[in-house]
Amino acid sequence: MVLPTAIPAPDDLKIPQGVPEELATVWEAWSLLTEQHVDRNEFETDTFNEAAIRGLIQGTGDPHSGYVPPEAFEVENEDLYGSFEGIGARVDMRPDGKLQIVSPIEGGPAEAAGLKPGDLVMEVDGESIVGLSLLEAVNKIRGPKGSEVRLLIKHLTQADEVEIVVVRDTIPLESVLVRSRPEDRFAHIRLSTFYANTAEELAEAIREAQKNGAEGLILDVRDNPGGLLSSVIDVTSMFLEDGSLILYELDGEGDRDNHTSRNGGEFADIPLVVLANGFSASASEIVVGAIQDHDRAPVVGSTTFGKGSVNILRRLTNGGGLYLTIAKWYTPDGRLIEGNGVEPDHEVTSRDKQKADTSQLEKAIEVMEELVGGSAAGGA
Repeated sequence: MVLPTAIPAPDDLKIPQGVPEELATVWEAWSLLTEQHVDRNEFETDTFNEAAIRGLIQGTGDPHSGYVPPEAFEVENEDLYGSFEGIGARVDMRPDGKLQIVSPIEGGPAEAAGLKPGDLVMEVDGESIVGLSLLEAVNKIRGPKGSEVRLLIKHLTQADEVEIVVVRDTIPLESVLVRSRPEDRFAHIRLSTFYANTAEELAEAIREAQKNGAEGLILDVRDNPGGLLSSVIDVTSMFLEDGSLILYELDGEGDRDNHTSRNGGEFADIPLVVLANGFSASASEIVVGAIQDHDRAPVVGSTTFGKGSVNILRRLTNGGGLYLTIAKWYTPDGRLIEGNGVEPDHEVTSRDKQKADTSQLEKAIEVMEELVGGSAAGGA
């Protein structure tokens, strides 16, 4: 191997006016590559641009910020509040750059194929997605109804990775799922996510349960990856008095933005227990934290995911976008959600997901019985 000789940068390599001092070295590297590299005539400007953007984002150490290439940008701008075509799974990006299944959508192709909460998606159609942004990974997994996608999956309970073939379908998006029967003493309602109409649908479901004689509500946000901030404020407002602090944001300058309950209080007096687990993330953690800090209801389950950042998508001139974190969420009592999650009042866990789900619900019923007195006549 012949070791190269270090050569000083050319004297005429001047930094153009307007280039920030912090990026002067980056500009020098780009200039030398495009002027002196042996393959410089084969370079593509778009490749350089995207690589530089990814490098800047990687330097932040923020797993929730990412670059969205032009071909994936439209995924984020689809109407995700009616239906879409894909495998039917809610996902999130872990800090180590691996895509994790938060929850398969009930009745969807992912659930039918055997995907479970906590599974890691390592490859899509033979290509690694580790290190891609969340939206890039989602764009690779989605596709037209009837088409197949091959996923290399790492199950939590298995050492070896397995390939699973999923046939894509049209996925209807529902967020309010009633789990109890009309004759049950307590209503058990699950929120799978927070869409624009979630609060309205939840209110209708609770009113119907009350007409049927329900004495209390078990609000289930387990495996809920989040959703619209406006929606979670509307939902939480139902259970708190008007003007109650639900959360506040702190941006990079330390400026604070409070979010309080609005047009709420309709169900402020209903006996309430909240179910949450390690896959309750983002918006669902806002509900848990606010309900807990206001001593409105006990929380049963396990510590939530710990995703408490405010993200926005900014369009770039190349047709892509930059998904970046602009603030962090805090509970009314000042607890930072990001990286910490929210701990339950009654912890119920198990390595067996199905056993954990069952035991947590049983505990929630037990706690509800203590709140209203007596014993339940039927299962929730």
